[in-house]
Amino acid sequence: MCQAVRPHTGDVSEVNDSPDGVTYPTLHDQARPDYADERVAYEEPQLVEADLDPTPLGQFERWYEQARAAAVAEPNAMVLATTPGDGPPSARTMLLKQADARGFVFYTNYLSRKAAELDAGNGAALVFPWHAMARQVVIRGSAERVSVEESRAYFVTRPWGSRIGAWASHQSAELADRADLERRWASLAARWPDRGDPDDVPLPEHWGGYLLRPIEVEFWQGRPSRLHDRLVYLPGGTMADGWGPIPPMDDARGWRVVRRQP
Repeated sequence: MCQAVRPHTGDVSEVNDSPDGVTYPTLHDQARPDYADERVAYEEPQLVEADLDPTPLGQFERWYEQARAAAVAEPNAMVLATTPGDGPPSARTMLLKQADARGFVFYTNYLSRKAAELDAGNGAALVFPWHAMARQVVIRGSAERVSVEESRAYFVTRPWGSRIGAWASHQSAELADRADLERRWASLAARWPDRGDPDDVPLPEHWGGYLLRPIEVEFWQGRPSRLHDRLVYLPGGTMADGWGPIPPMDDARGWRVVRRQP
């Protein structure tokens, strides 16, 4: 169980200037947050090699179901980190839409910054931050686009408004005014009205999925005194940071487990 050691209390005033009428607390200028004072003590049980599933896919599915059972908010939310190779990395929160023997699948706009960085071939990383359980899963690997057929099969399952949004948003481009985005959405909604048909809105050519094929999958468990457990699945063969043959995630013969220092 995670235990807060010293929650911050400061001179807080309340303001209510949000359009939705929600009241948000703000700090007076003389009382700034003391970030170093925020601390959580981890009291979770040990994560040992004997308790792991033989495959990284099996272990991920086990932890994912435990996160769902623990009512972790959006357990499929993950941080995706990418890099252009010649500049600083970028990161953002995404939603996992599939995990199978190939790896981890998510969807986005192919004209976005993340897509440009993924297409550059420099690899990517995912982090599932299940804070409520003092757990995280960290994945590194190579990324590639999924087929148009696979993207379309997922696209038709999205809510109608989200399908319109995939056309309306020029993701990562500057936007002068939110009203411009909403007008574009309304115009497209009139063009493709919601008739309850999954084919009401066509798949945009600029939208689709990526598959991240892992070269390592780390399971991190918070422990007392910051002596955390870190168990990592690595391909069974020799593989440096360069890409090589990646075994299926459900093949126990293709993976070995190492323990890393916290």
